[in-house]
Parts: sequence; structure tokens; C-alpha cells
Amino acid sequence: MLFDWGYFVSLFSMPAFWRASLTVIELSALSWALGLAIGLPLALGKMSTYRLLRVPIGLYVWFFRSVPLLVLVVFVYNLPQIFPATGVVLSSPFYSGLVALVVTEAAYMTEIHRGGLLAVPKGQREAAHALGLRYLGIQRLIVLPQALRVSAPTLINEYITVVKLTSIISVISLTELLMVGQRLYTQNFMIMETLAAVAIYYVGIVTVFGGLLERLERRLEVGTRTPGTLDEHRLAALRASLPRPPAVSSEARNTGQPDALRLNQVRKRYGSHEVLKGIDLKVATGEVISVIGPSGSGKTTLIRALNGLEPIDVGEVVLFGESFITAGERHGGRFQQGILEVGMVFQSFNLFAHLSVVDNLTLAPRYHARLDATQRRQQALALLDKVGMLAHAEKYPHQLSGGQQQRVAIARALAMAPKIMLFDEPTSALDPERVSEVLEVIRALAEEGMTMVIVTHEMAFAMSISDRILFMEDGEIHLDAPPMKIRSGEIDPRISAFIGPAAVSSGGST
Repeated sequence: MLFDWGYFVSLFSMPAFWRASLTVIELSALSWALGLAIGLPLALGKMSTYRLLRVPIGLYVWFFRSVPLLVLVVFVYNLPQIFPATGVVLSSPFYSGLVALVVTEAAYMTEIHRGGLLAVPKGQREAAHALGLRYLGIQRLIVLPQALRVSAPTLINEYITVVKLTSIISVISLTELLMVGQRLYTQNFMIMETLAAVAIYYVGIVTVFGGLLERLERRLEVGTRTPGTLDEHRLAALRASLPRPPAVSSEARNTGQPDALRLNQVRKRYGSHEVLKGIDLKVATGEVISVIGPSGSGKTTLIRALNGLEPIDVGEVVLFGESFITAGERHGGRFQQGILEVGMVFQSFNLFAHLSVVDNLTLAPRYHARLDATQRRQQALALLDKVGMLAHAEKYPHQLSGGQQQRVAIARALAMAPKIMLFDEPTSALDPERVSEVLEVIRALAEEGMTMVIVTHEMAFAMSISDRILFMEDGEIHLDAPPMKIRSGEIDPRISAFIGPAAVSSGGST
């Protein structure tokens, strides 16, 4: 029998097929959207450190990814035989199919979301934490937008899969495309013509809705956005409209006020390895302290303990005379208030990749309801001007050099008007020619009186900018001395050799 083209074409004007297409669209869209929404909290739960949450979710995912959808559809449709009360809903093939698809898709979506969440670097969460964002704020504003961007291609592919899976619901007599086709070809035996038309209907649905989702994916992709540098004319006009950048607020030293920071017998271990061995330290307001030492000496752990990125096992961190962080506790009320007074600049910048430069600076003030939208933007632009990055305000982090990203990171920390700034090896990830531009920004902050603790390998810079130099080794502070004492040679020759003769002899230049 020859292919009947006339009959084939007539199938595209048949109302039954169009009604069935609408059923497929409704069923697939609802299943995909509900699975997407349910899968997200399940993914977060599966990544939880709480076993009582993680294990049941893991079992759910394992079970519903293992059970064939056909078996699940038939079981759900017949569930009223066990629980008669469910018959109000599940007696409908549409709702039975929807429930089966949703519980299955939620299991698959959990793993898709988990993959996206794992792809977001840990540093993004740490940077948000340092800006005072809490768990839900970090997930909503930082992690989820980036995770969804990573997962978008897989999520779109999953929607296409759901569209095709709706054909299985025909087993419980749902009038969808395949069921309409089956009824026709059992009457006229024109199997090829009917199934070809069914296939084209599916292709059309996938093409239209898959195309819409792909368009949304492109809108989420920041890598294709290329805002340029402001030209000199526009830059001058913008600069003229800005307020003066907020000055560093620092009280004069030695006025009897509490130390800005004080560490009392702080200890930290990873397993059997003790990284910090009873650290005692005082940092006065307006003081600049540089922490140096060989790799693995505990410098980074020390500075991360100062703002709660690393919980301490023993001891206490005191901020302006009030308990800030204690062993086993880093999320109390004083911590949430105190973290806003401590700015942090990371070695690897940790700018929020999905936000423009200016939005990186306004995010934390907006989260903490500081200023109105216009004032937040004006303050952000003024700070960018202060660090020499105003011309790049509308760019995205991927468009900046390492030195430029680090200057933006400093401005982002300053946007919360902190009283103390922490720097974790701020130049170690930079090319040599980019180091000086970051060091000059830090030097300017020191000259304004900002209290700073700087972990650095830039010995000459540390000697020129610091009030005190700390030398750490094996989790202990072996030297706490002003640069003048170091230059005089009144220190251990081994430490002097580590600092280097050029740095020791430097009189105040980098």
C-alpha cells in the first residue's frame, strides 16, 4: 500500500490532534515545572551535612530513578484500590499521569540541580558569607542563579524528554497524541501516515517550547554580554556627578578604647593536625598588621578564623571589646552584626560571576537594606572611582584582568563600610605587572587609617606599610615586631633570612 499523502496532510487539521497536543503541552509543562521546583530543595537536602535529611532523600532519588515510568503510571492510577480517598484525584488519567511524572522528574531534577550547585565555586559562598548574607540569601542571590545557568542545557533536555514521556500515559487511556493516533489507525489501518503525523506533532511541540527555553538560557548567559569601557568623555561626566567616596572611619589610637580585634588562645585542628596552636593577638584600631611565614604555617587559617569562615575549636575572637566568635559558635546575634564590620578580600577575588561590577558592589547593601537604590549605586560608583575601576562599572568579572578583579573585590568589601579589612594574600594570584596596582589601593587605605590584617608574601610591601609584622610557623606566632626592630637586626637570623635582605633594608618603598 502506497503512502497516502492526502490523508497524511488532513491529519494536521483534525481537532482531536490539536486537543491532544494541548494535553501534551499542559502535562509536560506542569510535570517539568513541578519537578524543577521540588527537585531544588531535595538537591539542597541531599547535599546537607545532616544524615537524617540526606539519607531519606538519597533513597527517594534512588528508588524513583529505578522504577520504570510505565509501572509507576499503572500503580498510581490503581492506587485508589488501596487508598479509596485518593480516587477523587487519581481516577482522572491526566492527574494520575501528572503525579507519576512529577515524582519521577523530581528525582531526576534533584541530581540535575545538585550538579549545578556543585559547579558553583565554594569561594562564591564564602564571599557572600563575608558580606553578611545568611544561608537563604546566599542560596537565593548567589548560588541558585549561577547553578541554574550551569544546569540550563540539561534542564532543557529534560523538558524534551518529558514531552516524549507523556506518550506512556496513553497506557491509562489519557487522550494524548499517541492515543489519538492509535484509535485512528486501528480503524483505517493507515499506520505509517498516522504515526508520521504524530511524530511531527511531537517535533513541533519540542521545537517551539525547546526554542523558548533555549532563548531563556541565552538571556542567562553572561559570557555573551560585552559591555565596553566608558570613554573619557562619559567617564568625566559620570565622575562629576558622583558624591565623594565614603571615607574610612577610624578613631585615633591609644585613646583607651578597646582593641579592634583580640584573639584569646585560639586553636584550630583538622583531624589530628593542629593548624593554630593557641594564638594570642591584639590589633589596635587603625593598626596595620602583616602576617608572613612559610606555606602551611597557618596564616590563611588564622585570617579566615577572624570572620568565621573557619570555626575555631578553642578560644575566642573579640571584636571591639565584645565577644564575636567562640569555640563551636559562630552564628550568634553578635556575629551577624559584627561580620558587617569586618571586610574580607580573597586571594582568588571571588567576585560574583553572574553580576556586573557595579552590581557586585550594590548586592550586600541592598540585602542589608542600606540606603535607597539610587544612593547604593552612587556609593558603588564612587568606590569604583576610588580604586580606579569606574570606567569598567558595567562590565562582568570575566572581562577584567586579575588586578582589576582584585580592585573591584576591595571596593565591594568597602561598600559595607567595614571598620576592619582582612586581606588573604591579595596579590598571590596576580601577574607580576598587576601586583603594584592592588598594593597601591591597599596603601591608600592604610594612609586613611583603616585597620587591616594582611596575609602576604610581598615582604618589601609589608615592611613599608605595616605597624607590626607577625611571622608564623607551625601554627604559632614566632615574631611580633615593628619593622624598625626587624631592620635593626634584633630578630632571629632565620626569620630575617626569610624576609630577605632587600625587604629588611627597604626604607619605605615597595
